[in-house]
Amino acid sequence: MRLLNLISIVAVAGVMSGCTSTSGSVKQPSAPEAVASEKALVLPPPGGPSIVSVIETKRGNGVEQTLALFTSSSVPGQNFLKVQFLGASGSNPDTGGAGYKMLGETAMSREAFGAVPGVAMARNTTFLQNSYGPFSYASGRSRGGDTCIYGWQQIRSSHAAHTQARNFGMIQVKLRLCDARASERQLLAVMYGYTITGTLNGEIWNPYGDVRGADPTLGRTGSPIYPDDGGYRQMSMPLGYEPAPPAVNRVAVRRTVVAAQPATVPQTVVQQLAPVGPRVPLPDAPAQSSQVVVPGAPAQPAAPAQQSARAGGVAVPSPDCIGDAAMTAACRR
Repeated sequence: MRLLNLISIVAVAGVMSGCTSTSGSVKQPSAPEAVASEKALVLPPPGGPSIVSVIETKRGNGVEQTLALFTSSSVPGQNFLKVQFLGASGSNPDTGGAGYKMLGETAMSREAFGAVPGVAMARNTTFLQNSYGPFSYASGRSRGGDTCIYGWQQIRSSHAAHTQARNFGMIQVKLRLCDARASERQLLAVMYGYTITGTLNGEIWNPYGDVRGADPTLGRTGSPIYPDDGGYRQMSMPLGYEPAPPAVNRVAVRRTVVAAQPATVPQTVVQQLAPVGPRVPLPDAPAQSSQVVVPGAPAQPAAPAQQSARAGGVAVPSPDCIGDAAMTAACRR
């Protein structure tokens, strides 16, 4: 009887424990989701291209974001800027981890051809470097004249910095950009101007390595520092010291010169008009000719004093002939 009671108690306890283990919460598996542009972990340079949308995928050892960029091209496909943060496992539980592998030249060349279909992409062999370190890119031109580039960069500290359990993080950036009006240099400016806004928590996952110290030439004897990049020969100042000429106030000098000039009073020239008609002599003046004098005309000899006034057409009596009848008759003769 006691054995049966013990078996019953064990059975009830097993049922109760089974009910407790099966009453779990509902969980949605991690999947790519759209986030706001303000939460982008990398940003294009000022002036574009603009961000259309941001798709984020959480990994077990980091986060990956793909920014769809504005596209003005006839080449099939969407322009994008992709960033991937790789750090410690367990960053996002219950999600698969991304492979912690380096970017290889062969793999990136195949990826460039796949991202820009129909365009013959050529790998650039020039060593280039932006603010985050070295990067590479491939470029090509479509049949329609559109220019395309595919750039990639891996930001990771050097092996020498992998000491004392630090600087193990890594950031990978990829850019696909096609444009119908821009040149290769203009598209390449995006690789130089983009900004990473996200980071990995913890000093152990710092992808940038140790902070670079100051220039060792600072404060060292025999290492002059000039304000210009060209050195002393490129500076505009002459050899030796020569005082600058005193400043001249051109406004004051001009006012002085104007004031020193003597004031000139304009002289009014009065031009006398030529007399019109015969001249009438004064009572005590000798009889003269009644010719009209024209300015600039050649001078004519004056008529003799005994010439009768009748020749001019006007008879002017002499003062002696006025008042006396006998003298008046004599003058008429």
